Amino acid sequence: MIYDYAIVGGGIVGLSTSIALQEKYPEKKIILVEKESHCASHQTGHNSGVIHSGIYYKPGSYKAILTRKGNAEMVKFCQHHNINHDVCGKLIVACQEKELPLLENLYQRGLANGIAVEKVSLAQAKEIEPYLTCLSAIRVPTAGIVDYKQVAQKYAEIFREKGGEIKFNTKVVEIKSSEKEQILITNQGEINTKFLINCAGLYSDRIAKLGGINPEMKIIPFRGEYYELKPEKRYLVKHLIYPVPNPDFPFLGVHFTRLIDGNIHAGPNAVLSLKREGYKKTDFDLKEFWEIATYQGLWKLVSKYYAEGIEEIVRSISKKAFVRSLQALIPEVQEDDIIASPAGVRAQALRNDGKLVEDFFLLPTKNALHVCNAPSPAATASLEIGKAICNEIGKGS
Repeated sequence: MIYDYAIVGGGIVGLSTSIALQEKYPEKKIILVEKESHCASHQTGHNSGVIHSGIYYKPGSYKAILTRKGNAEMVKFCQHHNINHDVCGKLIVACQEKELPLLENLYQRGLANGIAVEKVSLAQAKEIEPYLTCLSAIRVPTAGIVDYKQVAQKYAEIFREKGGEIKFNTKVVEIKSSEKEQILITNQGEINTKFLINCAGLYSDRIAKLGGINPEMKIIPFRGEYYELKPEKRYLVKHLIYPVPNPDFPFLGVHFTRLIDGNIHAGPNAVLSLKREGYKKTDFDLKEFWEIATYQGLWKLVSKYYAEGIEEIVRSISKKAFVRSLQALIPEVQEDDIIASPAGVRAQALRNDGKLVEDFFLLPTKNALHVCNAPSPAATASLEIGKAICNEIGKGS
């Protein structure tokens, strides 16, 4: 059999792309291949479940446009399919004088992105989060929470019900390209397809290279380590509390997130992982580590952000340092109030010159499209990313 479309990667972006293609081309034969035994095994299944608003991203970028639209579509999807979610809103706060201009800039960016962001007084912020301390705050009412594993499972269910095929435990090890088709050589045999869509997340750059494409970037894995509040301390946080981020640093800072199951996550930090799927501090793969450590782009990034990087490493090593970051937001949090929680790994694309790929990055070719950068907020934007991929494919047909 020759498939019309083959999607590599069973995370939330690969699954959303599969249902978007199915809706646009109901007569086409579509297969999704996933190297694990189930969907949402990596980035999708290890995030904190925030339905992002799109406030942080450069106006006009993929992230800004697709996240704002994706936020509304995600809520509609959850409502339609009875998936537990909560549009609880979040506070972004400035705790130091030097952060006040950054908070104002973020407020203006939110307005530029068409988001209903609002300034709140300290008294109003304390009404929302009684244990919070800050100098100033803005509220983003459209932010929410959901379990993205449940969303991904529903995507997969919809795809299969409408005739789509998913092959698990199927790892792509080689790709043979010709004018008319792509042949995926996997550990389960060959798959022939007219068009390949690479949604391989942490391995998207490798799949692109197997397909004969040089994406001129490399996926660098950053582990985000979390703690969680003990059940008897969950009263300290009601919704979502974020510090105002450093606009030059790609991560949002240590924050508090209420999960849909009632748990309260604290974190994450961001440290270099020693393997692409390195969820534990002890996880190590010599080949992958060497590939990361010898990448010139990484060292250029390190030279620019070494101070921030050291802070992140200290928080990884020292629970006390992690707690100090949390106390900047909620002073009542003590070291005994938190316990370690499972980590996630962010697949961040980095260019050879040391510049981070800030936006979602789609790399189209004649008979393939490679999604080479889709970290957070890709889960929020997943339905819209799927549509954007379909539109991009349509341009070449």
